[in-house]
Amino acid sequence: MRSAPLPVFLLGIFLAGCSILQEFEPDSHARRDSGTPPIVSDRFLLESPDQHIVGQVQAIRARYEDTFVDIARAYNLGFDELVEANPGIDPWLPGKGTRIILPTRFILPGEIRQGIVINLASKRLFFYLEPNKEGLRTVVTYPIGIGRSGWATPTGETHVASRGRDPAWYVPVSVRKEHAEMGDPLPAVVPPGPENPLGSHVLTLEMPSYLIHGTNRPAGVGMRVSHGCIRLFPEDIEFLYTEAPDGIAVTILDEPRLLAWQDGILFLEAHPPLEDDERDWLLRFPEMLSAALSDPLGSGAQPDPYLVDQIVGAATGIPMSIMPGARDFVRIKNSAKLVNNLAVVPELEVETESLAFETGN
Repeated sequence: MRSAPLPVFLLGIFLAGCSILQEFEPDSHARRDSGTPPIVSDRFLLESPDQHIVGQVQAIRARYEDTFVDIARAYNLGFDELVEANPGIDPWLPGKGTRIILPTRFILPGEIRQGIVINLASKRLFFYLEPNKEGLRTVVTYPIGIGRSGWATPTGETHVASRGRDPAWYVPVSVRKEHAEMGDPLPAVVPPGPENPLGSHVLTLEMPSYLIHGTNRPAGVGMRVSHGCIRLFPEDIEFLYTEAPDGIAVTILDEPRLLAWQDGILFLEAHPPLEDDERDWLLRFPEMLSAALSDPLGSGAQPDPYLVDQIVGAATGIPMSIMPGARDFVRIKNSAKLVNNLAVVPELEVETESLAFETGN
C-alpha cells in the first residue's frame, strides 16, 4: 500500500468560506422541465466489489405550488438532503421555475456490503439484496427520519428480530411524560390506524426499544424527528418489510464525511455533523483523508486543498471530486440532467393485521 503524508492545509479544514454557495448561472431554457424521465434513484446494480459510488445528480424546475416535502417524496429523497443540496432556496416556497438540484448520487457508507446499512449523518438507509447469478449485488437506498437531539438513534450492529403489520404503539412512559409537559398528552396505547406514528409496517431490532418503521407523517422523513426509531416513507417500509428477512444484519453508522475512489478520482461527500456529534472532525477528517490517499484504488494524485476546504464547509451532501481541475459545485449544478417534475405522489392503501410494540417512535 502507498503511504501519503497528511496535507498541511487540512488543519484548517472547517474554516471554509461560502463561495461554493454562490448563485448558479441561469438556465437558458425557461420551461419548467425537459420532458426527460428521471433516472432511477432507489436501486443500483454494483458492477464490482470495488464500486463505492452510485447514482447521478439530477435537476427539476419547481412549480409554484411545490415544496421540498413534495419533491423529496417524489424522488426518493429526504427533506434535509434537498435543503443541503439547494442552499439559499426557500424549501417551502422555491418559486415557479426555480431549478432544484436532486442529490441522487451517493457514496456507500462503511465497508460492509450486505444486510441493512444506515448512515445517520446522511439520514439514509442502504439495503443490499442477495447476489444475482453473476455474484453481483443490488443496493436499494431510502431516505430515513432519525432520532432528534436528546433522543439520538444509537450506532452499532444489530439484527432484525421480527416484523409486523399495523402495530399498536404502547407509548413509553418517558415519551408520555414529555408530551404531557408540552400540553399534548398521549394515551398509553395508540391503536393501529391513521393516527399511529409507527405507520403500517415495522421491523423490530434486537437493539432494545428501537424499530425501523413507517410513519403517518411522511413529511418528517429525512429529518431528525423521532424518539430514536428509524422512519421510512410508507412505500419504502413496505418493500423492506417484504424483502428483508428476519435475522438480517443491521449496521448503524454516523459518517458525515464519506470518501471513495472511482476511476482513479477521489470523491468527497460531506454532510453537516449531527448537533450532538461530539467527535472532533477537525482532527478526525484529516486522518480519514490520509487513509483514503493510501488506498490501493487510488491514483497517487494529491487533492486540491481549495476544493476539499469548500466541499467540507458547504456540506451539500453531493459527492464531488477533490482532485485538481475538478468541477466546483456551481458547475455541477449547471450540468445536472434536467428531468420531469413528478412531485405528486398518490397515497398508498394499507391492510390491517395488529401487533403491539412499546418503543419510541
